[in-house]
Amino acid sequence: MSNIGKWVLDPMHSEVTFKVKHLVISTVTGTFKMLEGSLTTANEDFTEADIDFVLDVNGIDTNQKDRDNHLKSADFFNAEAYPKITFKSTSFVKDGDDYKLTGQSTIKDVTKPVTLDVEFGGTATDFYGNLKAGFEVSGKINRKEFGLTWDGITEAGAIVVGEDIKLAISVQFAKEVA
Repeated sequence: MSNIGKWVLDPMHSEVTFKVKHLVISTVTGTFKMLEGSLTTANEDFTEADIDFVLDVNGIDTNQKDRDNHLKSADFFNAEAYPKITFKSTSFVKDGDDYKLTGQSTIKDVTKPVTLDVEFGGTATDFYGNLKAGFEVSGKINRKEFGLTWDGITEAGAIVVGEDIKLAISVQFAKEVA
């Protein structure tokens, strides 16, 4: 079965995990639900594929409801006005055995270029005969570059939330059957 064609995100087997420093001494981990995504390729090795995905800001989960609500508020993501985070690729190129994925990411009303590292996990056919492709994506963004500028400082002068957000994205796509 050929890899060429359109692939659709399998949200049941895809997630976005993020890590951010808290008080500089520990790390908070959270996840976003992926709403939709696609990959379209004219090449068997997926090079130069068009890749896009959409995250649900209201689906943020840091395992603490009050913190999640704060992140959804106008202090951070302003989920009421900007309920989605989007990514649209501009290039997907081989980098040794792996790939570099570059694209435009929009958080709130700010769109900026982002480059992520991608490890191709391979393809496999599931129990139902559907061809799947898996990718592990990692990278880092600075939250302040996307308008997430809230800063808290403790009485002792410690920064509450770090600026760098580490991303770990696990995605699985299902090949669309013509």
